[in-house]
Amino acid sequence: MKKLDLNKPEYFYNRELSWLKFNLRVLKEAMFKNAPLLERLKFIAISASNLDEFFMVRVAGLWNSLDNGVDKVDAAGLSVKEQLEAIAESAHEQIRTQTKYLMALIGEMDAVGLHFRRVENLTDLGKDWLEEYYREIIYPVLTPMAVDASRPFPFLANKTQNLAVELIKSDGEHSMGLIQVPSVLDRILEIPPEERRTFVFLEDIIASHCQDLFKGCQILDVVPFRVTRDSDLDLEEEDSVDLLKEVEESLRKRKRGAAVRLEIFKTNNNRIKKFLEENLDVSDLEIYEINGPLDPTCFFKFTGLKGMWPWLHEPFVPQRPLELPDDSDLFAAIRQNDILLHHPYESFDPVVKLVSDAADDPKVLAIKQTLYRVSGNSPIVAALARAAENGKQVTVLVELKARFDEENNILWARRLEKAGCHVIYGLVGLKTHAKIILIVRKEDNGIKRYVHLGTGNYNDSTAKLYTDLGLMTANDEFGIDASAFFNLLSGYGEPPVWNKLVMAPLGLREKIYSLINNEINMVNMGKEGHIIAKMNSLIDYPVIQKLYEASAAGVHIDLIVRGICGLRTGIEGISENITVRSIVGRQLEHSRIFWFANGGEEQLYLSSADWMPRNLNDRVELFFPVETEEHIRRIKALLDLYLRDNVGAHMMQSNGTYRRVHNKLEPVSAQATLYEMAQLAVTSDKLPMEQRLQPVFSRR
Repeated sequence: MKKLDLNKPEYFYNRELSWLKFNLRVLKEAMFKNAPLLERLKFIAISASNLDEFFMVRVAGLWNSLDNGVDKVDAAGLSVKEQLEAIAESAHEQIRTQTKYLMALIGEMDAVGLHFRRVENLTDLGKDWLEEYYREIIYPVLTPMAVDASRPFPFLANKTQNLAVELIKSDGEHSMGLIQVPSVLDRILEIPPEERRTFVFLEDIIASHCQDLFKGCQILDVVPFRVTRDSDLDLEEEDSVDLLKEVEESLRKRKRGAAVRLEIFKTNNNRIKKFLEENLDVSDLEIYEINGPLDPTCFFKFTGLKGMWPWLHEPFVPQRPLELPDDSDLFAAIRQNDILLHHPYESFDPVVKLVSDAADDPKVLAIKQTLYRVSGNSPIVAALARAAENGKQVTVLVELKARFDEENNILWARRLEKAGCHVIYGLVGLKTHAKIILIVRKEDNGIKRYVHLGTGNYNDSTAKLYTDLGLMTANDEFGIDASAFFNLLSGYGEPPVWNKLVMAPLGLREKIYSLINNEINMVNMGKEGHIIAKMNSLIDYPVIQKLYEASAAGVHIDLIVRGICGLRTGIEGISENITVRSIVGRQLEHSRIFWFANGGEEQLYLSSADWMPRNLNDRVELFFPVETEEHIRRIKALLDLYLRDNVGAHMMQSNGTYRRVHNKLEPVSAQATLYEMAQLAVTSDKLPMEQRLQPVFSRR
């Protein structure tokens, strides 16, 4: 058989452009009218928040490469300069679309009684109320800033909104001023005296009072703008003596990163645009003119205002897990059978309870856990601290380099240390992204180890929003591996021979290749080769090449990739046997599931890792098997449901674009079905689990 050339640039899609396609799918949910009005508004806010981080990290990184003379060509054949140009073109179009959708939703909100108004369009009563509010609340925190020879252009913090003011001073001199819109005040203000629910943007209120702020000056124009800055950490890990101090120092530097995007309200005032462009040192590529409100992330808070429930989803309460019907002894339940948890449809409470019970159980000798991202008031961190105070041996690896959670994690690490925990601050050169808990318990018949492994963070808040799977087990081989894993992180030992776990960066890539090769061998033996893989992102080009090799050999590959995907479907002789779908909906699809047909003896794995270079090369990750037949059936049914989704699913086309899967006979929404399934389980808890699932799946 002729060896395939799998290095052609046209076989791959650029990472950054693929991410922008993903964010466009998120944005388009705002116009998909199967969701309540304010839920659709949330997708505008989500897409805006996503773009902020994209510019702060990915775009900033490309500019840094270019500034340092690095213009490396990626697998898709694009140089750094070409990537920046393509990103700018795509991002400008996306922001125009975002504004168009936002203005359409503001129109829809107006039609249902949620009115956004300019200050001058308020009633006299509304204006009087607002004037008093301005004097008492807003005015005291404002600082008008002149910009002239003696007062240079000030530093403007990342993501803050500001007003540029063009004015003529009392001496007739033409000048410029700035006002920062205070982030300590609500961006959207409701005006109580109005007959209907009426809202005004804070920047509009301030703009209407500029004459008062620059007394004696003639105000010529006021233009809102916003700056996004490079916010990636610059760590010198190899030379660092104290990783904690190194991260803290980098966090201080982050606040003063270079500007990588200027958003400005669309204006014909070229003097203000030139003034900002020169003082912020941004190029034309980095300037985004917006004909609407800047920074739609403010609508997250808006949707949480009192009285908004008619335009939101009915709150969903995560249900009691199928395999834990009551609050009986959790350790006894895990000893009896492995327990599979599916969040957010099933409650995250058992994971919290596991750590909490261990903290208070006199039989528990030690608790070891990794923490990557946790909630602001984490019950798990509180339980770990209590365990140490109760005399347990508690070891916690707190990943200080979890992007944008660094400060939060530093606080938790110090709290845990103060309580007596042994805290490991990550590893030099690697992020620890694995999700694992080990509890060592002294029982009547000796030492017993209990393990939890998951696909998502130990965060009780995001566990209500992200779909993830977790496994609780007392299997001795898992326990031995868990002990070896933590010893490897805390000491200098050699990597062990694993019983069940596979770890990155030591062996996971090879395991993935081996599993894919096995499916190729099955096809060569005349058997079916089939892979179903669900993940957040697929951008590791060697793994993509291995998937191409399998497809060319006749292996059928179904990929469920929520976000970035560098693989192209529909390439003749290369990827004709590969499908890629992305599911966007009410929940953020976060679980990583990998199923291999294995000639009828199916193999199924869960993991903390996506198939990206950073996960396989630069992070500590875990990949673990699901071996209970009932659990394999349950997860396979879940994958089948995702593959039949025709409500939230978008299919990749051969040109790299995505098209929403249209309803054919009956709508199939994986997420809606799983909500229904979770609620059905409560009313049919006396039935075996497979019978509880079957009625829902048969109807769908």
